[in-house]
Amino acid sequence: MNKKDYYEVLGLSKSATQDEIKSAYRRLAKKYHPDISKEENAEEKFKEVQEAYAVLSDENKRKQYDQFGHAAFDQMNGAGGYGGGFSGFGGFDDVDIGDIFGSMFGSSFGFGGGGRNTSRRERGSDTILRMHLSFEEAIFGCEKDIKIDVTEECEDCDGKGGHGEKTCPDCHGSGTITQEQRTILGSFLTKTTCTTCNGKGKVYERTCSSCRGKGTVKKTKTLSIKVPSGVDTGNQLRVAGKGNAGRNGGPNGDLYIEFTVDKHPFYERDEDDIIIEVPLTLTEAILGCKKEIPTLYGNVKVNIPAGTQTGDKQRLRGKGIDNASARRKGDMYIVMKVVIPERLSRDQKKLIETLAKTDLEDATIRKFNQFVEKN
Repeated sequence: MNKKDYYEVLGLSKSATQDEIKSAYRRLAKKYHPDISKEENAEEKFKEVQEAYAVLSDENKRKQYDQFGHAAFDQMNGAGGYGGGFSGFGGFDDVDIGDIFGSMFGSSFGFGGGGRNTSRRERGSDTILRMHLSFEEAIFGCEKDIKIDVTEECEDCDGKGGHGEKTCPDCHGSGTITQEQRTILGSFLTKTTCTTCNGKGKVYERTCSSCRGKGTVKKTKTLSIKVPSGVDTGNQLRVAGKGNAGRNGGPNGDLYIEFTVDKHPFYERDEDDIIIEVPLTLTEAILGCKKEIPTLYGNVKVNIPAGTQTGDKQRLRGKGIDNASARRKGDMYIVMKVVIPERLSRDQKKLIETLAKTDLEDATIRKFNQFVEKN
């Protein structure tokens, strides 16, 4: 009988490592196991995979196979045997059978794990809520009432889901059922979650009418939230214990509030600093002036020096955002913008023309004009 190449059976090259051989075997054993595979000839393929692995996972057998192929084993044990490689599970000592087949059957085999007992305390899930804030609310902080939909432990049954508690007659309080399961690999003990009590180990004489057996009820609650100063879009505030209810007396989850902050028509925010663009007339920029600047904390007068250019900056220390979370206060930056009038009155135009006849050139202009003349 012509046998397939063992490396081909496992989909490997001859240079495959032991880890790669083991990984390929696990993957293909799951794929072709006759109890779960619907593929044609699954049992035959499963045996091929077992046979290939038994040889290639054994360093000595692998060396013989690499040198002589299938002929290396033709005379062993007198009738095409494999030196104990397939007697029961010989040759599979380094494979975690429970790991392979436990993953196939939902950890139901008796290799550790087993059914899930749902009577243990479980923390409730977290919830998230998005809150919209004006620029001022975010900068200075505020207090806002919000409505949230959460699940809470049922008060009528104390979260149990029923009344008249007694031990489950099917699992006798363990929450799991143990059964024997037969496969081509032999008999295995399986542990599954008891369907009568859903793994709790307890049943009730009557179901709670308030929560319909769930142990929790949905409620709409109003919470008063204190928003700290200095929050920004994307920041989150954690409110401990205000999420969904836990199970079996477990703690509540948390509520997370994520903020979205409006833009301001004049202020621009850069982390905890505030930037404001201040428009200047030609005369204010040329002659200099005292300019009243609106800050977050009221107006202040700032000296604008003569000859101010567009883009010039001044810094006002401590006039930025007082960030409660970061425990720091930002600064305010004034950015100058010289505004050229689009229209002039007749008198204004005459004055500008008179001004143009004077020598207004500075070093920068003279340098540029000299460059123009050279070209």
